[in-house]
Amino acid sequence: MTTITIDESALEGMESLLGDQFADTLTFCCSEFQRLGSEVLANLGSDNEAAARHAHSLKSNAAQFGAASLSSLAQEIELTLNQGDVATAQEKSQPLDEQVSGSVEKLQAWFATR
Repeated sequence: MTTITIDESALEGMESLLGDQFADTLTFCCSEFQRLGSEVLANLGSDNEAAARHAHSLKSNAAQFGAASLSSLAQEIELTLNQGDVATAQEKSQPLDEQVSGSVEKLQAWFATR
């Protein structure tokens, strides 16, 4: 079972910063998490440079919107790919889909209580 951690203070900060645009931006970010996670997995082992770039984007986007555990996992994948350790990156990426879907679920649940 993968632990999903959401940093609510980061979410509140983005909500304060974005105001009326927050809901649309959160929806967009959730779809980006899914797209970037899929890109990491699709490129891993065949185009590791692309996989590392997508992991980097996922790390940054997730951190901005409080998806702390997703950001941390993406950072680990990016780091191991940048070190050329594809086997470890593949191992670390196994819970990526679950991390993405769990983070999206928790972010949407948080927003629904606003």
